[in-house]
Amino acid sequence: QVQLVESGGGLAQAGGSLRLSCTASGLTFSSYVMAWFRQAPGKERDLVAAISWSGGTSTYSDSVKGRFTISRDNAKNTVLLQMNSLKPEDTAVYYCAARTTGSGYKHWGQGTQVTVSS
Repeated sequence: QVQLVESGGGLAQAGGSLRLSCTASGLTFSSYVMAWFRQAPGKERDLVAAISWSGGTSTYSDSVKGRFTISRDNAKNTVLLQMNSLKPEDTAVYYCAARTTGSGYKHWGQGTQVTVSS
């Protein structure tokens, strides 16, 4: 069974930092594009960042560009999201997701709550 397990969420003050981690099992990790999505109350689930299977290409939403960094360690089946300069509007449930090249995101983690206070 494919499992994506997020960790690292919690409380932070505006301007602070958090690092989210997602560890995958049950799949060939290096064959998957990995991504982080987030969903705030009453809003759609939106892409935050994605990283190619090799780690050579990354994509960020405009709202987090320059503040967040996505990375992956294929040897550890792990994708990270380093979040710096946090803002209250970053408050959301953050989800790890995986897809193969040319497909939609088929595998999702359970989500981890990130709350940023002003």
